[in-house]
Amino acid sequence: MKAVVRKTAKVPHRLASRSNERRLVTQHPRRRVLSLAAGAAAMSAAARMAWAQSYPSRPITIVVPFAAGGPTDVIARTLADNMRTTFGQPVIIENVSGAGGTIGVGRVARATPDGYTLSIGQNGSHVTNGAIYRLQYDLLNDFEPVALLSTTPLLIVAKTSMPASDLKGLVAWLKANPNKATQGNAGFGGISHVAGLLFQKETATHFQFVPYRGAGPAMLDLVAGHIDLMITTEGLPQIRLGNIKPYAVMAKTRFPRRS
Repeated sequence: MKAVVRKTAKVPHRLASRSNERRLVTQHPRRRVLSLAAGAAAMSAAARMAWAQSYPSRPITIVVPFAAGGPTDVIARTLADNMRTTFGQPVIIENVSGAGGTIGVGRVARATPDGYTLSIGQNGSHVTNGAIYRLQYDLLNDFEPVALLSTTPLLIVAKTSMPASDLKGLVAWLKANPNKATQGNAGFGGISHVAGLLFQKETATHFQFVPYRGAGPAMLDLVAGHIDLMITTEGLPQIRLGNIKPYAVMAKTRFPRRS
């Protein structure tokens, strides 16, 4: 799930249900992900009308909390191209990676809350990091949802030299070679890391985790054969080129095949 948020500004557009939302977060933390998505476009009409005549009057910066080349970065650059046309202003992409996305998100938290510095992220950078890292910002109070951009299933993929030909064979190989395989991810605590832990638990397998500053650099190493596995939203282009092997889609429904 990719979404754009901005630093909370002192203008009259706070969500009317803020107090109710906090109670919901306390009672049902998993619903926070859903409420974040549902409220992504919930800026009040009054705020949009107030901003319509003056915003934007100068360049906008979108901070991507991961390295260039990953899925979040690609979506941000696609979004920026359309925003430049719509707004008639430069839209700058700034990659500030590290610590599972917390450094980049922190950069936006410290920015002036005027709507000109936006944060793009996903479940890991804007939800689960709050339970893993000791943050210098508040994910609930320091940011305002703007738009839900995409929802993408996770893919289980491996280097082409992996001997297994299907998921059952992959699990069997991992069991026969405990702690020999390496799984690249976009940082400890991120969605790919958590998915890897779940995969180990469900299959009774064990492999090593290798953190990167983003999914892009990890994918390059997978293609080169320096790591063995990835569980990632990225990978379809490399699968089509035959550079990596696909094993499974971690979703409730079948992934639509596209040529």
